[in-house]
Amino acid sequence: MNVSRPGRSHVVRSGKDLQNRHETYLRMQTIGFIGLGAMGAPMAWNLDEAGYDLLVYNRSDGPTEPFAEAGIDVADSPRDVGQRSDVVVTIVTDDEALAAVMDGETGLLAGLGSGTTVIQMSTVTPEATEAAAQTVRAQNARFVDAPVSGTVGPAEEGTLTVLAGGDDAVVDNVEEILAAMGEPIVRCGDAGDGARMKLFVNLLLGDMMGAYAEALTFGAAQGLDLDAMQQVVEAGAVDSPLFEIKGDLIAERDFEPRFPVDLQFKDLRYANEVGNEIGVQLPQTAAARESFSAASAMGHGDEDMTAVLKYLESIAGVTVGQ
Repeated sequence: MNVSRPGRSHVVRSGKDLQNRHETYLRMQTIGFIGLGAMGAPMAWNLDEAGYDLLVYNRSDGPTEPFAEAGIDVADSPRDVGQRSDVVVTIVTDDEALAAVMDGETGLLAGLGSGTTVIQMSTVTPEATEAAAQTVRAQNARFVDAPVSGTVGPAEEGTLTVLAGGDDAVVDNVEEILAAMGEPIVRCGDAGDGARMKLFVNLLLGDMMGAYAEALTFGAAQGLDLDAMQQVVEAGAVDSPLFEIKGDLIAERDFEPRFPVDLQFKDLRYANEVGNEIGVQLPQTAAARESFSAASAMGHGDEDMTAVLKYLESIAGVTVGQ
């Protein structure tokens, strides 16, 4: 039997019987959670904190240890997750990682039962999402496409933006589960449209970060003060929470990963591939992709996306803020 964090009860209180009985029923479901990386782990903890019966799995053992220590069941394989769960959440790195946990003798599909709901929250291509949806539905299971927008901080706070795609009735059935991990929940359309929306927003994110890093390097090479540049940015039409947050980190030379260079590069690569498929030219995104690729090649792939600045600094022979 799974053990949740202490201090949570499911007492049905007078005046709210119907609502609380419904919530208690939902929390009696077992949620299988596959993928305990920088984003997945805090999302899983939020489900535990919300009182759900949790079962976890990760392809490497280390990330499961804190959950096991907290009394949360650890599955032996994705197939084990499918066999023991009413709802399964997947959040892994890319298309290849999703295929690895879905397919094969020990994959999720091998254990997936009729009536189970799979919530796919990884940032993967629309093609991979639609393929997963098709194979899940072929087993009379349900599928929700629900990647999230946000980084580690919002994941810990449960304030990620959830980009939900799929049948409205199926999304409705898991809305409280999604709400335990993020808010708002944006209905994007069919399965695959959540993935498309995620590439849309991460395309913009990467382009903005690349342009911001270029502008700072351009200014620093001319002797402009970082604080003054930041003041000008925040006082004008180009002000953005991204620039405010990342500007403070750059000033401190803090490149601890909130959203790593390698993941941003991957998302820009996916966006460019989809752009080519649909006949949309993405010249700025292609340029940003190359900057992030170069930063990764320099050894900054595991650092925060702000480390794209280090590639530009190396070319210009300057250090922003110094």
